[in-house]
Amino acid sequence: MEPQDIKTRLGSGLLSFPVTHFDAQGAFLPDSYQSHIEWLAGYDAPVLFAAGGTGEFFSLTPGEIPAIVAAAKEAAGQTAIVSGCGYGTEIAIEIARGAEKAGADGILLLPHYLIDAPQAGLYEHVRRVCQSVGIGVMVYNRDNAVLRPDTLARLCEACPNLVGFKDGSGDIGLVREVTAKLGDRLTYLGGMPTAELFAEAYLGAGFTTYSSAVFNFVPALAVKFYKALRQGERAACEKILLEFFYPFMAIRDRQKGYAVSAIKAGVRLQGFAAGKVRSPLCDLTAKEEAMLDALIAPYRRRG
Repeated sequence: MEPQDIKTRLGSGLLSFPVTHFDAQGAFLPDSYQSHIEWLAGYDAPVLFAAGGTGEFFSLTPGEIPAIVAAAKEAAGQTAIVSGCGYGTEIAIEIARGAEKAGADGILLLPHYLIDAPQAGLYEHVRRVCQSVGIGVMVYNRDNAVLRPDTLARLCEACPNLVGFKDGSGDIGLVREVTAKLGDRLTYLGGMPTAELFAEAYLGAGFTTYSSAVFNFVPALAVKFYKALRQGERAACEKILLEFFYPFMAIRDRQKGYAVSAIKAGVRLQGFAAGKVRSPLCDLTAKEEAMLDALIAPYRRRG
């Protein structure tokens, strides 16, 4: 897929990043993963992110990622697959090239490992990753990899295949400056944990869409909220927030790392053999999983 094609796909609807399924020994479990991908693709997601943040990218080896991407591509039908990518520049280039060879339609460049870096260093990091592949790249703006608008503008000039900007910083002033400065040069994606909680603010800042973690296990509800948001049905959005998203947030916030662990628990509760999270994350307790089970009961998967 050409970079401009994936750019168009990214802005055309609700996005999500499937959890990575593991067996009892913690190894990738392709059959269950592909069944999950097929289910999600049936809800017309234009793009799914394989081995992304909720896919536990941080706990995968670079060598595992191509197999996950290839499995997702095989199961996704017409849905485009974007691969997670990250760590230091040399490792990120290795991952990006491996994902491209495995059939990825694009790359999501997550924050590099551990250290803070100056804007000049971030520029060089993103530039080298972009120029190592021919597919589209989007940057994930958060934590220790927050790009300033001028840096991002320089990158857009240097890298024609830089097509997307996903924000998880929550700095609405910064992202509004980015959208004002760069206009339609990029597609803008909301990427805060449980993005629905921030979707209205990001829509006002010029972001057309976002990636939904709960799409992993309640895709119909996630799509319902997205459509209500885009149609300006504020009362409908507030009803879903109060009935589902705020109670889910209360579970998610009980422990660090539950932004991933709670999603994986939801996938298991919907009947998929997703397995446990890898350390250093921890799974929900039995009590917490029961709380989540009760919350998703009205949205139980059939079949």
